[in-house]
Amino acid sequence: MEGKDKKVLIADDEPDILEIVSYNLQNEGYETITAKDGEEAVLKAKLFKPDLIMLDVMMPRKTGMEVCKILRAQPAYQDTLIIFLTALSDEISHVKGLEYGADDYISKPVSPKILVTKVNALFRRFQKPETSRTLQVGNIVIDPVKFLVSVNDEEIVLAKKEFELLHLLATKPGRVFLRNEILSRIWGTEVIVGDRTIDVHIRKIRQKLGIDCINTVKGVGYKMVV
Repeated sequence: MEGKDKKVLIADDEPDILEIVSYNLQNEGYETITAKDGEEAVLKAKLFKPDLIMLDVMMPRKTGMEVCKILRAQPAYQDTLIIFLTALSDEISHVKGLEYGADDYISKPVSPKILVTKVNALFRRFQKPETSRTLQVGNIVIDPVKFLVSVNDEEIVLAKKEFELLHLLATKPGRVFLRNEILSRIWGTEVIVGDRTIDVHIRKIRQKLGIDCINTVKGVGYKMVV
């Protein structure tokens, strides 16, 4: 089964949604945990350390976006998959959700077939890469073992933090990494640096690569694009 050994936290204030989503994911082999509001979702995320969290956007006691922002700011949840369950059909709401750090969204009313397909696809797409695996995004190749970056087979010299930042963004192309998330993962929680530090490093990476491959999501963070 696709979901073997995978835990999914489902947070929604509608009991019917919790039941439908839980039933279909359990049939696929996933272990499910439920929460009826945003505060309970944060608590259960900390208790159970799920592999994927599904958040209703319009929950009471913290919206899904608030929960997503809280979790993404903590190192323990930066690799956790997050999906929004939303009745909001407008494109702006979906984009905003992705900018808050979600990996995907599912529209309500929930289609069991689409639900299972998206969850399985996300786990396959975002399998945690081995630290030794070479990454390629477009014509950029990143070798974390040799600490090398090349563009069109031409080697590019990056400083240590520049390399680590580029490698982080390249692990999930298209996914927006929040500024707090970048700071904690690259510089750690014990080193005090400002947002300007990220901007400077991003600018240097762009200059050295000579390719417009990192997009700024204003007021949110950065993402790698092909």
